[in-house]
Amino acid sequence: MAPFLMLAGRILIALIFLISGFSKIGNFSGTAGYMASKGMPASGFLLVMAILVELSGSLLIITGYKARWGAWALFAFMIPATLIFHTDFADQNQVIHFLKNISMMGALLIIAASGPGPLSLDKK
Repeated sequence: MAPFLMLAGRILIALIFLISGFSKIGNFSGTAGYMASKGMPASGFLLVMAILVELSGSLLIITGYKARWGAWALFAFMIPATLIFHTDFADQNQVIHFLKNISMMGALLIIAASGPGPLSLDKK
């Protein structure tokens, strides 16, 4: 049962990044504009980098191929994303997003530490 739970956990944590990456592609100019409004220089370039990290990191975690690399990449991505976009603690919604990101970072650290488990491409 544990191997299936690890696979399910990997899919669930990675799904938010996969959906977010595709969502950024679908609303590229709007997302780049929002990033620029937060003072980010070269928002178009940084947005492309964010999309690449989210899509590749999530796929690495889901498939279990180099899942630790994917987890570390997404963890590193989450640090500036959280600090830039979710630190207005006067706004309850931003507090929730901040805490959500911290939780996701914890899950990514678990994957980075323990690996993908037996149901993964790395174990084949």
